[in-house]
Amino acid sequence: MEQIYDLIVLGAGPAGLAAGLYGARAGLSTLILEKGAPGGQAAQTDRVENYPGAMLEDETGDTLTARMLAQAEAFGAQKGTDEIRSLELAGEDKSLTGATGTYRARTVILATGASPRKLGCPGEETFTGQGLSYCATCDGAFFRGLEVFVVGGGDSAVEEALFLTRFARKVTIIHRRDQLRAVKSLQDKAFANEKMDFIWDSVVESLAGQDVLQTICLRNVKTGELREITADAADGMMGLFVFVGLDPNSGFLEGTLPLEKGYIKTDENMHTAIPGVFAAGDIRVKNLRQIITAAADGAIAAMEAERYLAERG
Repeated sequence: MEQIYDLIVLGAGPAGLAAGLYGARAGLSTLILEKGAPGGQAAQTDRVENYPGAMLEDETGDTLTARMLAQAEAFGAQKGTDEIRSLELAGEDKSLTGATGTYRARTVILATGASPRKLGCPGEETFTGQGLSYCATCDGAFFRGLEVFVVGGGDSAVEEALFLTRFARKVTIIHRRDQLRAVKSLQDKAFANEKMDFIWDSVVESLAGQDVLQTICLRNVKTGELREITADAADGMMGLFVFVGLDPNSGFLEGTLPLEKGYIKTDENMHTAIPGVFAAGDIRVKNLRQIITAAADGAIAAMEAERYLAERG
């Protein structure tokens, strides 16, 4: 007979793993489904220093989320691998159909996250975590005293660039237009900051280096001229932070739930518009996307799922 789980968690990043842990610990039969390796974006972070309880030395996103998964499994959560392609979420029993099977549950937590929009240039994958980052809050402190560059011109890019001036000796914004798109208050702060510089009308063409990022090749979008920026020899490397937007991993949810720019709308207790369906982490509409906030979302969602089931007997 096909098993009907109390809870299926879709996604095994920090939000999904925390939800699985809390769900299983509450006595719910819990399945965590992930299409790839567990850990989500966090697993790609070279170092983690701002998560409470993280090891002070040699903690990576991969080691942290591996412990999260082990802890969830220790309480009885099951881990499955499949790519969910369609969902039926209305009614008492929810159905999720993937590439290799169909799964049923009384409650579902959607924790599929969001992915940083990539530059799509040669060298990007090679130097991710080796000089290239998509999170200033996560990695800014590792570039203390170095020269860093920020790609983007919106609010997020300028906010993160200003944050990076706390650590870097110089921060240069690279923007494909001839003026920033950020709100005026942020622009004023950026232009007034002595540590900040700007390269206009330019996009990143390619990245290069030996083991770490050492060269950024730019192309002027108006003239086509190429320009190489090379790290100071005394530094041996440079930093590049990319803030050209996030893409929520919600394409499979179109027409299923109300979305805002691709993100799931929830209340403060992670409830979506469908009873028994919750969302947690970067996939939902929120302001701060960090490991700690994702884990908090997951815990809340799992406890709300347990309450939902208890109220129905």
